[in-house]
Amino acid sequence: MTTKNLLVELFVEELPPKALRKLGEAFAGTLADQLRALGLAGPDSVVTPYASPRRLAAHISHVWLKAEDKAVQQKLMPASVGLGVDGLPTPALIKKLQSLGADTSDPKTLLAALKRQGDGKAEALFWDSLVTGATLDAGLQKALDEAIRLLPIPKVMTYQLESDCELPGWSSVHFVRPAHGLVALHGETVVPVRALGLRAGNTTRGHRFEARQPVLEITNADAYAQTLRDDGAVIASFAERRAEIERQLAARAAEVGDGCRPIEDEALVDEVTALVERPNVLVCEFEKQFLDVPQECLILTMKANQKYFPLLDAQGRLTNRFLVVSNIRPDDASAVTGGNERVVRPRLADAKFFFDQDRKKTLDSRVDGLSKVVYHNKLGTQGERVERVRAIARAIGEQIGGAALAASADTAARLAKTDLLTDMVGEFPELQGIMGGYYARHDGLSEDIAFAIEDHYKPRFAGDELPRTPTGVVVALADKLETLVGMFGIGNLPTGDKDPFALRRHALGVIRMLVEKDLPLDLAALVAGAAPVFGERITDASLALTDFVFDRLAGSLREQGFSAQEVDAVLALRPQRLAEVAQRLQAVRAFAALPEAPALAAANKRIGNILKKSEGEGATVNPALFAETAEKDLYAAMQATLPAANAKFEAGDHTASLQALAALRGPVDAFFDGVMVNADDPALKANRLGLLKSLHEAMNRVADLSRLAT
Repeated sequence: MTTKNLLVELFVEELPPKALRKLGEAFAGTLADQLRALGLAGPDSVVTPYASPRRLAAHISHVWLKAEDKAVQQKLMPASVGLGVDGLPTPALIKKLQSLGADTSDPKTLLAALKRQGDGKAEALFWDSLVTGATLDAGLQKALDEAIRLLPIPKVMTYQLESDCELPGWSSVHFVRPAHGLVALHGETVVPVRALGLRAGNTTRGHRFEARQPVLEITNADAYAQTLRDDGAVIASFAERRAEIERQLAARAAEVGDGCRPIEDEALVDEVTALVERPNVLVCEFEKQFLDVPQECLILTMKANQKYFPLLDAQGRLTNRFLVVSNIRPDDASAVTGGNERVVRPRLADAKFFFDQDRKKTLDSRVDGLSKVVYHNKLGTQGERVERVRAIARAIGEQIGGAALAASADTAARLAKTDLLTDMVGEFPELQGIMGGYYARHDGLSEDIAFAIEDHYKPRFAGDELPRTPTGVVVALADKLETLVGMFGIGNLPTGDKDPFALRRHALGVIRMLVEKDLPLDLAALVAGAAPVFGERITDASLALTDFVFDRLAGSLREQGFSAQEVDAVLALRPQRLAEVAQRLQAVRAFAALPEAPALAAANKRIGNILKKSEGEGATVNPALFAETAEKDLYAAMQATLPAANAKFEAGDHTASLQALAALRGPVDAFFDGVMVNADDPALKANRLGLLKSLHEAMNRVADLSRLAT
């Protein structure tokens, strides 16, 4: 049976730009998956998604007009239930077969078609039938309905559609945007499917203003993209349109010269790709006087409000040029560039006004105002929160840098949240911290304090840089600990994919700072030290929070390439200095590569099980009580090996410490082969347990080696 390519398009009103890419991929993917499941498309079918501001479409290659019939064997019921004592079908069997469409008029013919096969201890009846393959008309209808149902629609609209049947009237339709056209072509043939109150045809519409004709006829499935490009002035493929925008952005920036480059923002490129059908990148400019405003403000207002691409010079400084992605290509683009320049000017003027107004008040003068801003109804105001962060920051600063660091951290923590009360941050919340740094410098504060205020939210996202100075690290650590301890203390925990207070991100931020800054701080002590600043507002959730942090650490380490066994072995000991974890992991990996490792890991697991059953026994070891040669040899080997291993551990050389234990494999194996631990003599038993306990403690200083046992 020959195949043809299939094209399905939904023509709609402007789709939500931030969701367009996912909508296009989901529509095409679900459509193809459903057709494959019905046997109408094979695993070699190629799926090409299309998504533009006004259409979702999919091109699927090698689609059959009808799926192949399939032979199916179905279990009916136990033979004792389906057949009577006379060997004839019972009413229950006849009813079951009738439901399957079988002809039950002749019992003898029916019995000949049945199969009796063993099914466990009894026999069961089976029925062989031929299932007719789905037709494309019915299969595509089912696939299209499912593709529409499963679309990841951010927000569903309800609109009215006039009935196209004989009875006049209106019906309610629920979809992401009102739909106005449906195309379904199998080769050149229209597939008569319906969706959203529309009948499928072979016509669509192109660009609102630049299409050659208002209605485009798609002659066959393979002509879709080219017809839209040539006659409709539309690049239907999201990926192709995005690549064209990136090409034009780079070309226009190169034309400006001076090493200029557009700001890098993948999300902005995606959003703009979803806003235009025929991209045309143009160069615009604004007055240089606006460059006196911090460039973060100007960049943000151009990106967020206008979807423009600011141009940076070779040193990364903002220029007074920016790029606009237009949806039209007029012969004279001056009206387009002029219009965009007029639109951006008030935005930049607002930013300059906010910046000038904010600098009329010092950050210090805004501190009292934080007491009027509610942070959380159970945790008080921002002013109270600041006092908690200050207390935590002072304690951490004193511990790692003495009085000087504690004092600078206290000053930065006191002022860190004051920019929340500024006009600029009120307009652009994304600039909190950044604007505080600018205003701190304007107030004459040191760079150290300005950097700390700016950096105390870092890392803001995965891969973000850490605070640049010790003061910034201390304040950032204190800020995140205050949030974590407070939220856990009132029971505000993340659930599933919901994490409104970004506690997972805060936990990863704490981990990164402790690890990458190599801070000499114990995790449990940090958490316990932060709790008292809340007084009676929270209940103690230190254990749950510590477990939460270790869970985030385990996930992060696995993403870095460490195996689950390696991570479990190290984190089972709950090492409090997180900066040591990476070194311990490398030591475990090196140990696991030794030929002695599997036997020692298995022995370690065995020892652990023995000690669990004999908890409290064997506190000391008396060499005079050894009765067997194997236990004497093990004790001697431990005396020769463990001091060196312990010395390496204390020196921080975890790899050498673990590798030294390899010498114990032989004596350990011999011990378990020749010594009965649970001896009848209580003193002998306790002594042997004490020996194993000493060995267990020595072997598990770096990691729980039993986790490496397979």
